[in-house]
Amino acid sequence: MPKIKDITAYLDRIAPPAYQENYDNSGLIAGEPHKEITGVLVTLDVTEDVVEEASKRSCNLIVAHHPIIFKGLKRLTGSNYVERTVMMALRNDIAIYAIHTNLDNVHTGVNRKICEMIGLEKTKILAPKKNLLKKLEFFVPEENTKEVLNALHRAGAGEVGNYDHCSFRSSGTGSFRPGEGTKPHIGAQDVQEEVKEHKAEVLLPAHKEHAVLQALFAAHPYEEVAYYLFLLENENQEVGSGMVGELPQPMQAMEFLRHLKRSMNLNMIRYTKPTGREIRRVAVCGGAGSFLLGQAKRSQADVFITADFKYHEFFDAEDSIMIADIGHYESEVYTKDLLVEILNKKFANIASYLSEVVTNPIAYL
Repeated sequence: MPKIKDITAYLDRIAPPAYQENYDNSGLIAGEPHKEITGVLVTLDVTEDVVEEASKRSCNLIVAHHPIIFKGLKRLTGSNYVERTVMMALRNDIAIYAIHTNLDNVHTGVNRKICEMIGLEKTKILAPKKNLLKKLEFFVPEENTKEVLNALHRAGAGEVGNYDHCSFRSSGTGSFRPGEGTKPHIGAQDVQEEVKEHKAEVLLPAHKEHAVLQALFAAHPYEEVAYYLFLLENENQEVGSGMVGELPQPMQAMEFLRHLKRSMNLNMIRYTKPTGREIRRVAVCGGAGSFLLGQAKRSQADVFITADFKYHEFFDAEDSIMIADIGHYESEVYTKDLLVEILNKKFANIASYLSEVVTNPIAYL
């Protein structure tokens, strides 16, 4: 039977914790990772009612989008809902795992789910992140190149978009003289040696540096491996905030808002005055996304769908884009469906449930 750590490790591969924002607290928040799984309850938020539901369903792992703990707890006295919820989970031997802005920031995450529900095509990250990629260059005897590259690919290097096993190599001559105490793979001590070598280059996610270097050292025939590692300024097109895509057919503004309301099962939409243009290009950001308004404009989106806009921020639309604020909970609630889909693909033998508790703290009359 899989353990809690098997579930969390898999989710960490889907949305690496390295991609979360610096204010976030994704990961295993409470519980023992080596316990065997009895069931998984998936929720947007963790509350006392959610913990009770998990207990009734015999689930000992809650997978939530929002972390129950954002800042460190200095005491557990039950003085607020956060403390009470954590205490209740611990008493019932239920672990809590959060997958928050790291799931927001991957191209298969929260915003992709919104795009699918609206029916957008040709989707891409709205604001890609920089400094998440590295380039590894190394030198290897030509006859060993394929073996070493395959090891690096298995460790996560050489993926570019939907392509994998990507690399570049050039041929040259390597020269060296093994010193005292060495055990050279090629040549002999104190003898100058020349070898036909490849200079090979691969890209890798920065957070996989350790695994990739370990694979390089393990697979490389030389006892001293010559390599260079560079942090790249390139934007990672698969990691970042928001998404933008296109409707199959353009719609008039009010027609689109009605479509949005139906697609996302919304009670209401707060929106700015339509620009007069048809809606074709659509930007989205689950949760609080006002910080992306400028990027949505630069992408030439006709509408920006997000939540938590403040009154004065609506003026920033300046008639160049329509803002559609659909509510924080409403924009992210289908993350539950996304997570259950992800879990069922890998762990079909484990019961994964959508929480039936409505954790939206806002009601509408």
